[in-house]
Amino acid sequence: MASNLDYLDPNLLPLEEKVTAYLAAEQELRQLTVATRSHQAETALPAPDTSPFEQRPPTGSFDQTTDEQAQQRDNLQTALDALRQEVLALLPTRDEWVKVNLGYGPSRVGAFRDEASPADAPNYILRVVH
Repeated sequence: MASNLDYLDPNLLPLEEKVTAYLAAEQELRQLTVATRSHQAETALPAPDTSPFEQRPPTGSFDQTTDEQAQQRDNLQTALDALRQEVLALLPTRDEWVKVNLGYGPSRVGAFRDEASPADAPNYILRVVH
């Protein structure tokens, strides 16, 4: 019975906080990806011709949304990579699941070796089941 309550161990609190932050950053990146695709779809549609004369936009005006979204995506990806490294550093074991409390019962997080990576420099894939 005690093994079922291991996820409540107070020593796992820093790991739980990092995993929660990692999941939040992952969700934010997904939402930004959807917003970027929506914006691209909107800008790809031809504008209706409402005027018989050619109208040029004022000098120096252009859509900055694409550039801002790309910068935001790069920043989120950098933050996500940093959080991933921090979670990997906090995990007590590799190639095993660790039970953590993400607020709604036992969840699992683990770092598993990527089989395609070289044996002398293994790459670990972070997996979270919640």
